[in-house]
Amino acid sequence: MSPARKPKTDNKGTTLDSSMLSEATAALRDANLAFAQAHPGESAGRQPVHTVYGGAQLFAADTTGKLGAVAVRAMDAYAADEAALGRAVGISDHPALSTIYQRVREKISREPIEDFRIDFEDGYGNRPDAEEDGHAALVAHELATGMRAGTLPPFIGMRVKPLNEELRGRAIRTLDLVYTALAESGGFPERWLVTIPKITIIEQVAYTVDVLRNLERKLGLADGSLKFEAMVEAPQIILDSSGQALLPRLIAASDGRLRGAHFGTYDYTASINVTAAHQRMRHPACDFAKHFMQVAFAGTDVWLSDGSTTVMPVPIHRETKGGAALTAKQKRENEASVHAAWKLHFDDIRHSLAGGFYQGWDLHPAQLVTRYAALYSFFLEGIDAAGVRLSNFVSKAAQATLVGDVFDDAATGQGLLNFFLRGINSGAITEDEALKMTGLTAEEFRGRSFVKIMRGRA
Repeated sequence: MSPARKPKTDNKGTTLDSSMLSEATAALRDANLAFAQAHPGESAGRQPVHTVYGGAQLFAADTTGKLGAVAVRAMDAYAADEAALGRAVGISDHPALSTIYQRVREKISREPIEDFRIDFEDGYGNRPDAEEDGHAALVAHELATGMRAGTLPPFIGMRVKPLNEELRGRAIRTLDLVYTALAESGGFPERWLVTIPKITIIEQVAYTVDVLRNLERKLGLADGSLKFEAMVEAPQIILDSSGQALLPRLIAASDGRLRGAHFGTYDYTASINVTAAHQRMRHPACDFAKHFMQVAFAGTDVWLSDGSTTVMPVPIHRETKGGAALTAKQKRENEASVHAAWKLHFDDIRHSLAGGFYQGWDLHPAQLVTRYAALYSFFLEGIDAAGVRLSNFVSKAAQATLVGDVFDDAATGQGLLNFFLRGINSGAITEDEALKMTGLTAEEFRGRSFVKIMRGRA
């Protein structure tokens, strides 16, 4: 075997000349920059922990307050103290039960709903055109009233009918009526968007963009100001007819307008022939679709949301005006009915949280109790230990950097940081509490990057 030729090296002991790779370097730089632009990471803004859907025919400026009052009454009736809440959802031995209870009650009294969707689709049904026109006008009027009175939730929007050939015209007419009336009455609510259901082809996304772009031009709005979110509730949005993944293409087709992707549990499972008895949030088919959503939108600023629990926490016996009072047995049966529905909803949310979905749908005001109970119990479980772990990671990494070693477990540190960021976002913990537990500064937390924290401390 002939000996290898001795490589030519520069005076620093390297072999490659930068000019040899100039074209390859330029191509990689362009690709890296394009990837970074398409994957900016999560935005620093607050993501709502849920979306409450309600039929457009029932929407009013004070809907949020009314639904919150129902949630408070449900808590008074069926979780009057922390022990009752603990029994209802199975967290009687939770070390932070008292804190969970207090924060749930405070939340549903102060800000019961974070995001509301005025529904012209499943929660509304098919009605005569004149009736839907009337409800569109009424919705716009109530929205304007709510904006003036300050009674709308922090996030709000509307859902139209699907953009198939049967319903496309009706969907866009309703959208146009509401948007035009809002623009004429003074503007849109903050963080307003439209939800597009049952997307099956990329052309429906492109059509949505064209509609919103033309509305901006006609109504004198800033380019790109109108946003939308996509419903993931048909198998064709996971894989299209050619076998290609449709979800990743949504971002490119959305003109920067795609704000969120919401999973539709029951439409999705029905469309793949799961029978009604087995349609549930924790079905393996749902986990597959939701994990696909996470893969498709990882590193982007598109917010993901899980679906809903359709078993409602309502009593089975009701008192009638002038009728006999409920018996003790009937009251026990009412409590058992509400608690069973609460436990199902609580467990569904905890499953979503464990799977990395921090937003979901709520369909009944009494579900607000378990929405926040599930969130707060999740983030307050072992949070002290998580704070110690993150604090140790930061201190040890900073020390290692100072002596020249390389910190090679940034992913673990980022995971712990994400835990606290989500906990703060949900209201389970405050930023001040997180700072005390971790030793980080507010600026470090808000930077949302463990690598940046390490670089800053080096």
